[in-house]
Amino acid sequence: MTLVSSKEFVKNDDKYFDMAMNEQVYVKRDNIMFIVTRATENKKNRLKPDDELRNAITGEELLEKVYVSLDKFFADK
Repeated sequence: MTLVSSKEFVKNDDKYFDMAMNEQVYVKRDNIMFIVTRATENKKNRLKPDDELRNAITGEELLEKVYVSLDKFFADK
């Protein structure tokens, strides 16, 4: 693991990109930490759609169901 400032990262970006091939590189800017990581091109690591994904709902649908459940819960009290 390597931790560098954003200024240091900008000065030596090639060095830190090369390091990120083998280890985690953290860049600190103000009080925020960023991770430099390598994206994989390995197709076997990609997720494939399955039955669970086909049954997924949107955030709006979930929120509506939560409101309905809360209304029922408090109506019974």
